[in-house]
Amino acid sequence: MDERQRLKELLLSKSYREGTFTLTSGKTSDFYVDGKQTTLDAEGGYLCGRLLYELIQNNEQPITGVGGMTLGADPLVTAVSLVSHLDNNPIPAFIVRKEAKGHGTGNYIEGKNNLQPGAVVALVEDVVTTGGTLIKVIERVENEGFKVGLVVTIVDRQEGGAETLADHGYPLKSVFTREQLIGKRK
Repeated sequence: MDERQRLKELLLSKSYREGTFTLTSGKTSDFYVDGKQTTLDAEGGYLCGRLLYELIQNNEQPITGVGGMTLGADPLVTAVSLVSHLDNNPIPAFIVRKEAKGHGTGNYIEGKNNLQPGAVVALVEDVVTTGGTLIKVIERVENEGFKVGLVVTIVDRQEGGAETLADHGYPLKSVFTREQLIGKRK
C-alpha cells in the first residue's frame, strides 16, 4: 500500500466523524475531520510530513521554511521539518501564535530566527474550510518580512478556502480534497 492510501485509511479511522458540528468558520457541517487525531499519531504524523514535504518539494519556487498557526499546524510543521532533514534538505519550522507573546520578545512567530530575512515559506494546515485562518497567518508572516510561496493542507473541505486563498494570490495544494477523502456528499 502506498503512503497516500495509508494516510487516507488513518484519516478515515482516526479523524473523520459524522454528525452535526460547528466549524472554526462558524459554519455548521454534517461531518468533521479532526486532523489532530491523525497528525499526533506516530504513523499518521510521519505520513503527513512525508506527503506535505513532497508537495513542498514540487513547488516551482524553492521553500526555505515551513510554518502554520498553532495548534493545528504544530505537529505538521515539525513532521515536515524532520522529514526534510532525513532527506538531507533541512527546512526549518516556525509556529504562528494566535496572540502575540505577552512577555519577553512579544513575538507572533516562534522559530523565526532560524529563517533567513525574506525567506520564501510554505504554510501548512491540517484542514482548510474557508481559508480565513490562513489569511490571518499569511498577514502575520508577511508582516515579519517573509514571503508565503505556498499553502498546503492535508484536507481541503472544498468549501471556499481554495478560492479565498487564490483571490489573495495564494494557491492551495492539498493531499486530499473532501471528494478524494470521502466521496461526493449530498
